[in-house]
Amino acid sequence: MSDFEIRLAPNGDPEAARLIHRHLAQMAAQSPAESCHAEGQSDLDAPDARLFLLQRDGVAIAMGALKTLGDGALELKSMHTVAEARGSGAGRAMLEHLLTLARDQAATGVYLETGSNDAFMASRRLYASLGFVECPPFSEYQEDPWSTFMHLDLSGAA
Repeated sequence: MSDFEIRLAPNGDPEAARLIHRHLAQMAAQSPAESCHAEGQSDLDAPDARLFLLQRDGVAIAMGALKTLGDGALELKSMHTVAEARGSGAGRAMLEHLLTLARDQAATGVYLETGSNDAFMASRRLYASLGFVECPPFSEYQEDPWSTFMHLDLSGAA
């Protein structure tokens, strides 16, 4: 198995666009439109977001982003691993990378929204394995039976 490389995606990156397109299509197929909170390229290219790509053998197979929420908190956005690479450890490697960045910038915590149905069970297990716990909706989110909200408290991490 080859090693993974993670890099910041520059605005308009074509590999990022390819993964974002796949992610949006998958999320639209798994959740009703009013409950789909996946972000497009313009949102991920915004100044308050940083999108990262995980590559294996020079090909982007996973992505993840951190978005600034305020009060030192961050939101995990657009975590996606292509279907062909699921189970390879790419998602965990991306999540660990993003959490290291959050700790390095002294974030108070990291929040996320993910699906609540069985299609998202592996994602919820991954987040829980790294310390995320379920929480109420945050930021501009509302209660939604299709959503699970999670938080990782970093306020004690220094």
